[in-house]
Amino acid sequence: MNAEAVVKHISGWLADYLAGTGARGFVVGVSGGIDSAVVASLAAYSGCPTLCVTLPIHQAAAQVNRADELVRSLSERYDNVSSADADLTAVYDTFVKAFDDAYRDEVPVGTVELAGANARSRLRMTALYYFAGLGNMLVAGTGNKIEDFGVGFFTKYGDGGVDISPIADLTKTEVYEIGRWLGVPASILEAAPTDGLFGDDRTDEQQIGASYPELERAMEQAERGVEPETLPQREREVFEIFVRRNRANRHKMEPVPVCRIPAHLKR
Repeated sequence: MNAEAVVKHISGWLADYLAGTGARGFVVGVSGGIDSAVVASLAAYSGCPTLCVTLPIHQAAAQVNRADELVRSLSERYDNVSSADADLTAVYDTFVKAFDDAYRDEVPVGTVELAGANARSRLRMTALYYFAGLGNMLVAGTGNKIEDFGVGFFTKYGDGGVDISPIADLTKTEVYEIGRWLGVPASILEAAPTDGLFGDDRTDEQQIGASYPELERAMEQAERGVEPETLPQREREVFEIFVRRNRANRHKMEPVPVCRIPAHLKR
């Protein structure tokens, strides 16, 4: 990959798109992870006003520190970058307390935990759009190709609720390559990918059951129509993980189904 050429292509695309909208710039939720770091860096590189927002909710300290380091680095390098912080921990806690404890007690622990993680993502989306509304800006998405179109590893109407997706055609491996060229801090480049939605350091690989390079290989195999029976055991296992998650999460990747009413029924 020609990282420099890709960076210039995406940053130019961002600037051109923004010019046609009447909006003033971009809002990026910065989590301390590689994807948001690269999107924030691309927006900054484009020369467009870029607001980096940190949105901690019971966040692991290491993630907050990495996000703060990125914001400082970008602010020092680009005069079009500004920052804001909205600690949503109290908001999230109040939200959860509004629900009947007895009802939650009837639901499996894992289901409650996942519902809470998705709620955090949706609160963050709401906050980003609040900042966007205040500044007449667009919310830039941070999903990559594997997450957005492979395994659907994002929250519907959470981090999937965005105005523009600058890295959705890049695999995770390519995102890292772009990040190195853009000068993303080493602490972020070296950290294990995590969605930061559980208040701990569990990684994406632990949640999904496969690494991003493995998933990239499986996605390519699926696109080529490879028969899983022909693959080595580990590749077959990852292929099955990919296919299972892709099928289960198609509702995130496709338009909301609309019930079309036959014309004769409306007469």
